[in-house]
Amino acid sequence: MPVYVYETIPQSGADRPHTFELRQSMSEPCLTAHPDTGAPVRRVLSGGLATFTGGAAPAAPMRSGGGGCGSACGCAS
Repeated sequence: MPVYVYETIPQSGADRPHTFELRQSMSEPCLTAHPDTGAPVRRVLSGGLATFTGGAAPAAPMRSGGGGCGSACGCAS
């Protein structure tokens, strides 16, 4: 079963999102509320595991600016 990352949705400007992981079947619907607190949540898009076999190596990631993530934020400068 995959592990999904969720975060709470802040209800005011002073609130900070809380991130947590949950193991769920792919057939289960996304959570809409935190299982313990009931606060509204959203599923966070995160990276996955990729396996490359045979043939050519994968293409290098595209970069713009100095950032490793492609957003020019400087995270990998």
